[in-house]
Amino acid sequence: MIFQELSLPGVYIIEAEPIRDDRGFFARTFCQQEFKAKGLNPCVAQCNISYSQKAGTLRGMHYQAAPYQEAKLVSCIKGEVYDVILDLRKDSCTFMKWQAVNLSERNRKMLYIPEDFAHGFQTLQDNTELFYQISEYHHPEYARGIRWNDPSFLIDWPQIPNGLISERDMTWGDYTV
Repeated sequence: MIFQELSLPGVYIIEAEPIRDDRGFFARTFCQQEFKAKGLNPCVAQCNISYSQKAGTLRGMHYQAAPYQEAKLVSCIKGEVYDVILDLRKDSCTFMKWQAVNLSERNRKMLYIPEDFAHGFQTLQDNTELFYQISEYHHPEYARGIRWNDPSFLIDWPQIPNGLISERDMTWGDYTV
C-alpha cells in the first residue's frame, strides 16, 4: 500500500498496489501492521455503506464527539465524490482548516481520516456508493455535525444544480470553539 500524507497532519490518501495478471489484479486495501507502523488507528469496529442516487447529493459535515471519536477509512466503490475533511483538533496547527479530495471507482483511492475530524462529501455522479471502515461503534447521542456552508470554514463545494441535502445537514448550527 502507498501512503501519502496530505496537508492536514494525520490525513492520508492510501492507494493499493495491484498485483496484475491476465485475469485482472489483486491488492490489499487494509493491513493492521502497516497502519500501526504509520501511527494510524488500525481498529475496525464497524463497516458502513452510503448510497446516493443523485449527483449533487451533499452529506456532512459529520463527526462523533468524545469519548467516541472515530477514525475512518473511506473509499468510493461506485461513482465519484468530492470528499471533504475538516480538522477539529483544537491543539492542531491546522485547526479549523479543511481539505478536499476526489474519490472514485476509477482512481480507487482511499482516504484515512483521523479522530476529531468532521467528514462530508458531495456526489459527482448518480448512483454513488461509499464504503467506510470505522474505528468506533456508532453512538447516536454523540453524533455531531457542522453545517456544510458554515461561514467559519468557507468550504468550496462543487456547484451542481438540484443537489440534495438532508434537513438535518441543512440545520446544524454555526460552529463554536
